Amino acid sequence: MTQESDRRLALVTGASSGIGLELARQFALNDFDLMIAAENFAIFDAARELERYGTSVEAVQVDLSTPAGVDELYARIELTGRPLAAAALHAGIGVFGAFATDTRLETELQMIDLNVRSTVHLAKRVASDMVRRGDGRLLFTSSNSATGPGPYQAVYAASRAFVQSFALALREELKATGVTVTTLMPGPTDTPMFERANTPSDHLQKDDPAAVARAGFEGLVNGDGMVVTSPPSTRLRSRIARRLPRSVAAALRRLIVRTNERIRPYT
Repeated sequence: MTQESDRRLALVTGASSGIGLELARQFALNDFDLMIAAENFAIFDAARELERYGTSVEAVQVDLSTPAGVDELYARIELTGRPLAAAALHAGIGVFGAFATDTRLETELQMIDLNVRSTVHLAKRVASDMVRRGDGRLLFTSSNSATGPGPYQAVYAASRAFVQSFALALREELKATGVTVTTLMPGPTDTPMFERANTPSDHLQKDDPAAVARAGFEGLVNGDGMVVTSPPSTRLRSRIARRLPRSVAAALRRLIVRTNERIRPYT
């Protein structure tokens, strides 16, 4: 990727598949050069696919759940000698199961490192550069799970709630700086995340990741504060849950999950 390009440069993390790959595709279709990152080798396949749109793509295989990984990615951005016009901080993982008995602490701590710590770390670097220039657009991926407590996804839902709160606060701070902040709040989406997180999903109606990414990209371009996407059934449950006391919403979600997935109670 060279300094001579007249195209704008965008960063997309978690871009090897699913919504992240589709976000990168939206940037490619709209005359951006790309730097894309993920921890798996599939990021190079994604780069080859995106180059078909005539865009320049630099793929970085890096573990963003570590501080060294974030520093490495940021160093690669600096090496381009080009300003980031936009950054979609999408990388994240999920874990499903009863917290006290079914899930591994190491996995949940890694999830916090990726979903929360790395988001703050990378945003600090990227947002600071954008504010100094007085120009830039940030997109943070949270989740509809952030709207209330998530029994059997307790750490995941809390991590996404952090991202939502962080992004909304940052948006308020950066008003009048020339930098916009948009939060993407997907509902269940047809991506590999369910399988990777060992999350049962056969009972769920799921969105198309391309449609979710398109809505997120349009929100980013428009400078919208929040973009919520979800299938109709999920949208209705979310509206109901937001109007309930949080303790009631948590109990309702626990009942729904146990009914659909036959989760065994603690004994």
